[in-house]
This record gives sequence, structure tokens and C-alpha cells, in this order.
Amino acid sequence: MTESTDRRYSRREILRTGTLAGLGTMLTHSLLAADATSLPLITKKIPSSGQAIPVMGLGTNQFHDPANTELRDLLLRMQQLGGKVIDTAAMYGQSEAVIGQDLTQLGIRDQMFIATKFNAAGATRWGGDDVSGQASFDRSLVRLKTDHVELLMAHYLDSVEPLMPLMQQLKKAGKTRYIGITTVSEQEHPRLIEYMRKYPIDFVQVDYSLGNREAAASVFPVALERKIAVMIAVPLGGHRGSLLGQANGHELPAWAADIDVSSWSQFFLKYVISHPAVTCAIPGSSKVQHIEDNQMAGHGRVPDTAFRNRMEQYWDKLSA
Repeated sequence: MTESTDRRYSRREILRTGTLAGLGTMLTHSLLAADATSLPLITKKIPSSGQAIPVMGLGTNQFHDPANTELRDLLLRMQQLGGKVIDTAAMYGQSEAVIGQDLTQLGIRDQMFIATKFNAAGATRWGGDDVSGQASFDRSLVRLKTDHVELLMAHYLDSVEPLMPLMQQLKKAGKTRYIGITTVSEQEHPRLIEYMRKYPIDFVQVDYSLGNREAAASVFPVALERKIAVMIAVPLGGHRGSLLGQANGHELPAWAADIDVSSWSQFFLKYVISHPAVTCAIPGSSKVQHIEDNQMAGHGRVPDTAFRNRMEQYWDKLSA
């Protein structure tokens, strides 16, 4: 076996062998740490400013329990591995509060890039939150224990028109450096594109993965044209199902090592961040071992067009 094949086999066996669970955790962390520190961090520039950020971030809609110390350990590990981008939302239950508490305890708030989302009155898709607009943003700052966020986004398209004046005002006041819009519905992409052309936004957040490439044909060309950064939600699979679940039982192709990939999650994430229009991805995680695996996709070699085509062909055949 080659060195990369040995490493991939060892990680798989460690993670799957219950009798070695404790040892597996320690060895997996050690192996990933060694890999991450030996490979260059991948960053991309936000088109509207030129600021470079790491391509691999973190989605936090599973951050529910302030007493869960593993979430603090996860944030610290992410920072140690070069990650910075943390995505949350006013609607994610305790997520903002957990992030604010843990970053404060760790003393690393200033090293992180916090993105949060809020809604306009009446534009909330799910019930349970009657706070909107300015009041919601003020509450987010309190929860996050900060006086600003790096990115503020309108959560879903129904919030865009009512919140855009406020977002522009908050940006001008220095309460947020960037503003943006989110949707995870490809049916809403035509409307999203209208807003991308109408408003001076810095970011969009959309659903895109190896199993759902529609955004590459519709949203990405406009993002490149308008110089808008693209943040990818659910890059491991969205409403069409988990890509990791579909890959279960299938061997990772040996040639994945050519782009420094040693797991299926890294395979899917490297594909996503390699698109020229994509600025960063925010896979969700609530486990340290998962953040380590995901962050590895933000290091090393990046697939070129030919390699991306190879990944698409392989996956399309495997998942057919």
C-alpha cells in the first residue's frame, strides 16, 4: 500500500471497530492533526473586499446545549486547524448563545468569522420566534457576546425586501462587514438571481453538492458576474438525502489521494469548494472527530476542472 492508502485504511478501521473506540478517537485525532499541519490551508477571497477566508467553515444548527463541552472543544479544534467561518442563525435555537459562550471562554472570538441570519416579521418559515428585524439582530449580538458580526444575511427570500434597508444601514454603521441572502431551495433560484442583480450584496448562501449541482448552472454564473461570494449550505447533501449515507458501503476511489482526500466527506467537500464561484462551505457538525475530518477538506490540493469531471462521473455511476 502507499502511505496515503495506509492512512485511509487505518482511519476507517479505527472509526468502525467498536472494541477500539477509545484508542480510535485518540489515534484519529492524532492522524488528522498531523495531516492538517503538513498540508497548506486553502483560502479564497471575498470578491467585494479581497479578504481571504478559509474555504472550510462550520454550520451550527445542531448547537443546542450550552452545557455540552464537546461543542467548545469542537470550536477550539476548528480554530487550531485553520478554520474561521461559523454560520448560525437567530432561528437555530440556542446556537448563537452556545457560540457566544464558548468563543468567549476560549478567548478566540476575534479570530473567527461569524455569520448569522435573521428574519423579517411574518417571514419566518417555522414558528417559535416572534422577534424580527432590528430586535432580532440586537438579540443576536447579545447571544453571541459581540458588538458586530462579519456577515449578516436575510434568512430566506421573503425577508429580503423588508430587511434590505436595515442590513445596508447596519453595514454602514459597522455592525456587520458583509450582507447577504440565503435560500436552500433551487425553485427559488430565479428569484434569488433577481435580488443578486438588484441589490449590492456581498454573499449568497445556497444548497450545492456533488449530488445537487443545479446552482452551478443558475446561481454561480451570476455570482461571478456580480462579484458575490458564495457560501454553500448542506454540502454533504440536503433535501435529496445524505451523500454520506449513499456512499456507505462503497470504497473511496484510490485516486482520491491525488487531491489529499482520505474519506468520503472530504471527497464531497473538496468537490464543492473547488468550484471557482464557491468561496466557502459550512458542513454541519457537533462532534470533534467530524470537524477534524471536514477541516481536512480545507487543506492540500484542489481538484481542477478535469478532476472535478472525474469525480462527477464516478459519483453519477456509483449513485445511479
